[in-house]
Amino acid sequence: MAKGIYVSATTPGSGKSLIALGLADTLHRHADRIGFFKPVVNGHDVASDPMVALMKSRFNLDDDRCRGGLTFPEVRSLLAEGKREEIDSRCVEIFAEMSRHCDVVIVEGTDLTGQDAAVEFDLNARLANNLAAAVVAVVGAKGRTVAETVDAVEVARKELVAERCTLLAIMVNRADPEDLEAIAAAVRPGASGRPVYVLPELEEIARPTTGEVAAAMGIGQVAGLADLERDVRSVKVAAMSVANFLHVLDDGALVIVPGDRADVLVACLASSFSPEFPVPSALILTGGLAPDPTIYSLLAQAPFPIFAAPDDTYVTAKRVSEVRSEIWSGHRRKVASALGLWARRVDEAELLERLHLPRLERMTPLRFLHDLIERARSERRHIVLPEGTDVRILRAAEILRRRDVCELTVLGRESDVRELASTQGIDLTGINIIDPATSELRQGFAEKYAELRAHKGVDLAKALEVMQDESYFGTMMVQLGVVDGMVSGAAHTTAHTIRPALEFVKTRDGVKIVSSVFLMLMPDRVLVYGDCAVNPEPNVEQLADIALASAETAAQFGVEPRVAMLSYSTGGSGAGEAVDAVRQATELVRSRRPDLAVEGPIQYDAAVDAAIAESKMPGSTVAGQATVFIFPDLNTGNNTYKAVQQSSGAVAVGPVLQGLRKPVNDLSRGCTVEDIVNTVAITAIQAQSAEPAAAEPAAVPAAAEPAAEPAAVPASAAARA
Repeated sequence: MAKGIYVSATTPGSGKSLIALGLADTLHRHADRIGFFKPVVNGHDVASDPMVALMKSRFNLDDDRCRGGLTFPEVRSLLAEGKREEIDSRCVEIFAEMSRHCDVVIVEGTDLTGQDAAVEFDLNARLANNLAAAVVAVVGAKGRTVAETVDAVEVARKELVAERCTLLAIMVNRADPEDLEAIAAAVRPGASGRPVYVLPELEEIARPTTGEVAAAMGIGQVAGLADLERDVRSVKVAAMSVANFLHVLDDGALVIVPGDRADVLVACLASSFSPEFPVPSALILTGGLAPDPTIYSLLAQAPFPIFAAPDDTYVTAKRVSEVRSEIWSGHRRKVASALGLWARRVDEAELLERLHLPRLERMTPLRFLHDLIERARSERRHIVLPEGTDVRILRAAEILRRRDVCELTVLGRESDVRELASTQGIDLTGINIIDPATSELRQGFAEKYAELRAHKGVDLAKALEVMQDESYFGTMMVQLGVVDGMVSGAAHTTAHTIRPALEFVKTRDGVKIVSSVFLMLMPDRVLVYGDCAVNPEPNVEQLADIALASAETAAQFGVEPRVAMLSYSTGGSGAGEAVDAVRQATELVRSRRPDLAVEGPIQYDAAVDAAIAESKMPGSTVAGQATVFIFPDLNTGNNTYKAVQQSSGAVAVGPVLQGLRKPVNDLSRGCTVEDIVNTVAITAIQAQSAEPAAAEPAAVPAAAEPAAEPAAVPASAAARA
């Protein structure tokens, strides 16, 4: 039977769903098959429980590995009839069915919000024992003093021991941030000596979104932008003159206003279009009153949602104040904040040590992407995003900051960046914003650039002009150690992204060409394809360079490099200029890296299929089990990666640039927010092993000798983006 971990609230409002989510994220990266089981769901339909839905979508779990058990009304009825054993037996039966498909199952208990919390506590303890699941007890600290919280931990520990539960861990959640360290110091470890983890209440999680407010109140949208993920930072009732109301309006405020107050409606709309004034998160029109049709046509342009409520202003405001935010709403920014908090406050290595999980056998795409985030976060680096006026970049930056992945700097005119963020409901707290045109760094950057490019006729005046370009400014930040890496390309061509790096970041020692790979996430493993994005027709030496760089990239991301130098011929079965070039490149790779497993020329089928490999190239350590595939030219590589992506459902992550002294990565102009998040994480990981910075961060170093002139940006790179 699968190992079970029972997440049990010991006090109402503990926020145990955050703990279940954090556990799932941790276990998903360290166990082959995880499951999620909620024995008792709050609604009247087991299949539609929101926490079950969140776990399914977040961790790509099917119905066999993510289920609800009984509804709360069913459980209440069975308890009233004295049929506790039936509850236990049905839950054990479901858990046993899930165990056939899982190695570890996270079980989330009830909320202790029923009329008899003691009965629920007993129910959770019985279920944990009957499922043979170790208990993670969650103590809610909200509204409690330090002493009261410490007492609650002791009570939970004693009661669970009295129930003969196996106690895996105790976690205190929703603590006042000011009491955090005092609670951590005062709470005592149990008999095992293991620490009690303490997590603070986090505003970003506690705030409801506009969508949560609308759903809780059952109100519909009547105008404005359909953005239901905006945080409601405050609630304002417009019961005063416009002039006075604008004085108290804040960014992210939900405004409650009678539907016939045209003056307030127009004022809120005007405020949202002015960079000097705040932007509301939403408007709720009360009293069932509809504004004049002319006003409606204006409100249609609002950059925030507008809802209509039938109740009067007082009742509406009271109902809004009662709306609770929940992790299971699934809003990606809340999930990002929750996982960032978990990573900061919980020692995953120590927690995993308690679990004794079996060794991983498979690397799924989702696990690989989650692992990217964790690896980036383990040694935080500083990444610059030059395209600060692209809304996708700002949304990704907010997610990265909430997940605590890395330090971030966004480039662009600050007023433009902040206005765009405000109108889109994006929170840029904790993210640096620099305008290259006005930055104090520009002068020093220009002097350095003029010195490095003097042989090309660049003087200081020209260099000052060039350093107004965000790509050049951002790349110079990387070169001089102000930041550790750069990600660009959402709004710029590949050539615009790469050219500055070729001019002065240059390639690493022993590398003569910048190339790229795609990390191909197959259902059970990760493969590396190179070069599929940059170099059209590499010569023998360049092909060897690409192979060596790709092997290094593979190892950097946890893939054991077994390199297949691809051709239309395997071994000595064919001849011709193209095959000979691959054969020569293979020999060059072997001479430069005798320790590297490499085979070539080899056909793709012989590289991946063990049976074909046995007939075409028996005894090879690469044939049939290759992990790194080097294509002879861009035409072959680009078409192959897209064919595999489209036909097999593989996830293609990249292109990941390689060969540069410091990490600079390119985005597709059609990239999604998730693509940007993943590329920033990759760049941060590359920066962890990049060459040392030229100077301390924020300092502009002394001049260096100009490096050799870089090769021109490949034509394909300019045409691709």
